[in-house]
Amino acid sequence: MIPMLEAKGVQKRFGSNHVLKGIDLTIQAGQVLCLLGPSGSGKSTFLRCINHLEVINAGRISVDGELMGFRQHGDKLYEMKPSAIAAQRGEIGMVFQRFNLFPNLTAIENIIEAPVGIKKINKNQAIERAKELLASVGLSDKADHYPSQLSGGQQQRVAIARALAMDPKLMLFDEPTSALDPELVGDVLEVMRNLAKSGMTMIVVTHEIGFAREVADQVVFMDDGLVVESGTPAEVIDNPRNARTKAFIESVL
Repeated sequence: MIPMLEAKGVQKRFGSNHVLKGIDLTIQAGQVLCLLGPSGSGKSTFLRCINHLEVINAGRISVDGELMGFRQHGDKLYEMKPSAIAAQRGEIGMVFQRFNLFPNLTAIENIIEAPVGIKKINKNQAIERAKELLASVGLSDKADHYPSQLSGGQQQRVAIARALAMDPKLMLFDEPTSALDPELVGDVLEVMRNLAKSGMTMIVVTHEIGFAREVADQVVFMDDGLVVESGTPAEVIDNPRNARTKAFIESVL
């Protein structure tokens, strides 16, 4: 079976800063992988490398069997044209820490922007789909609200609906609850739980240990640009083998 994501020997440098030092990860279709680790360990950078928002310096990343951002000719890799990369990126949904909604567009306009503009979907069809997605994240009554009229948690749920509007095969979440007030976190996690139950393949960078324990098929602990430990939630969260993993889990529980 072809994995939904396969990362082999992925390295990323920013000048002299060696952020990713050889990441190997595999996730199958329909699985949820939660990435844990201290700030600066490379989790968010790795997520951005998956959809080629950051260009890797070594290794390779494949999504659904297709090399991301590069084409291979002989034994060399060549970066693809921006249009080809954009097409690949259109199949990967990404939800950021800070929502990144267009402030001048309403919730429903934010959601239909990419399907209409990039996928050339009929606007009326896109609006119907957007209404379904808003209902699925519990925001049917907020379709005509602008981001400034929504709470942080509501904005994040619109951002999830916007990512889903492209019918992605893989969803990436970069600490989606870390910018939210504590009382708003639960609604966003509930949407993500339902998404996981629906069979969506998800990679989630998070400090929400309870969510990872409940939803993840695989938990990966990263530190200093390396995968320190990986396994089931029971293995990594409840019975970590590595001292660094154990210290981190104890610090956030």
